[in-house]
Amino acid sequence: MQLENVPKKKLNKQQALLKAANYCAYQERCHSEVAEKLKEWGLTYGEAQEVIVQLIEQNYLNEERFAIAFAGGKFRIKNWGKQRITRELKLRNVSTYCINKAIESIEQIDYDSRMKSLIHKKWGQTKASSLFEKRKKVAMYAISKGFEGDLVWEVINQLADD
Repeated sequence: MQLENVPKKKLNKQQALLKAANYCAYQERCHSEVAEKLKEWGLTYGEAQEVIVQLIEQNYLNEERFAIAFAGGKFRIKNWGKQRITRELKLRNVSTYCINKAIESIEQIDYDSRMKSLIHKKWGQTKASSLFEKRKKVAMYAISKGFEGDLVWEVINQLADD
């Protein structure tokens, strides 16, 4: 029996609202995630938009709150930099205003400290045949985590000088 061909049960608008409220209460969600779930549950675009409006009115769905929680979590847990967080929020169709609020919520002192400790740790773990190669590997790692290139190179240059 193939599960792919089994049609999913279509929910009515009221059932979808209750299920979506639980979905949003469990964890902060962005509008696009909720819209995708509503589509999976068989709602039309218009019905999904009505449910989303109700979720916003009932404060289950708040894009600014989502962006701040997302940015804080990714920064603290995954050690992502501001550029990576911004890129990921844009992929989730979060507004520029909310993205800016989320980025502002990260304390600069914590940000600099996290970046320096990440670079120092990677510096100690990196094996390379030359100082140039080691600097390049560590820089690429930190930049791929979403930290700004100029800040990364500043820290790496200090490390290399020591």
